Amino acid sequence: MAAMIKISPLRQFVMRPVIANGTRLLTLAVALAVALPVSIAGQQPPPPGKAGGVFPATQPDDMEGFVSIFDGKTLNGWDGDPNFWRIENGEIVGETTPEKVMKQNSFLIWRGEKVRDFELKLEFRLNGTNSGVQYRSEELPAVGKWVLKGYQADIDFGGLYTGNVHDERGRGPGEGHAVLSRRGQVTRVVAGPNYKVVGNIGDPTMLRGVLNVNNWNRYHIIARGPVLMQFINDQLMAVAIDEDAKNFDAEGLIGLQMHTGPPFKLQYRNLMYRKIEEKPR
Repeated sequence: MAAMIKISPLRQFVMRPVIANGTRLLTLAVALAVALPVSIAGQQPPPPGKAGGVFPATQPDDMEGFVSIFDGKTLNGWDGDPNFWRIENGEIVGETTPEKVMKQNSFLIWRGEKVRDFELKLEFRLNGTNSGVQYRSEELPAVGKWVLKGYQADIDFGGLYTGNVHDERGRGPGEGHAVLSRRGQVTRVVAGPNYKVVGNIGDPTMLRGVLNVNNWNRYHIIARGPVLMQFINDQLMAVAIDEDAKNFDAEGLIGLQMHTGPPFKLQYRNLMYRKIEEKPR
């Protein structure tokens, strides 16, 4: 037998319909707001970083476990075309000019090790055209020296491609270029290849506003198994889940891209790398 619910006279009164100007108005919502006040503040999580209830205290991510892969003075450990790459003011600088034209995409390759599961944090600045951070990539000596294929955290001055998870010379048509996951989306790539949107991060046009145009920006890449996550200035931009076994890259090189196109200058600094190693249980 259902339990009897008792309603106080006050609640009975305020829950009655009200007649105004001959129109019957149901005031249940108002009545509940008056007679059944709820402490909304008590249901909210604590301020960011603060502990409270089931919410533990949090703090910003840091550089624990990261190591520098650029000494700020030389290109030791890096390999690229010296006609386009140099060190200047503690930065890696790539530059094309009307006299020095890039005829095909080329890369400054980090020779420290091949990466598998890892994180990479760096800062970049671009004044035109296009660049990107290549990872888990392989060399294509038959195509040219310092040419890579594989995953890329895309960057372009116009903001059309910035934040995309790109596949350089991979599974796309023609030369193989393909966007595995667009800015603002989480995309699962399966055999075919076919691309399935799992969910959305945000509006891709609004996310362009995260970029500091012609100024310094932070890129953060996390690659763990088939999951590739890319952040710019602490904002998650795109996620690719690569379950396309034929084309999935589990291991490869890191590289900085010098793109074809009109003359431009790009700069990289504070390149920090962390290897993710599974700990035995």
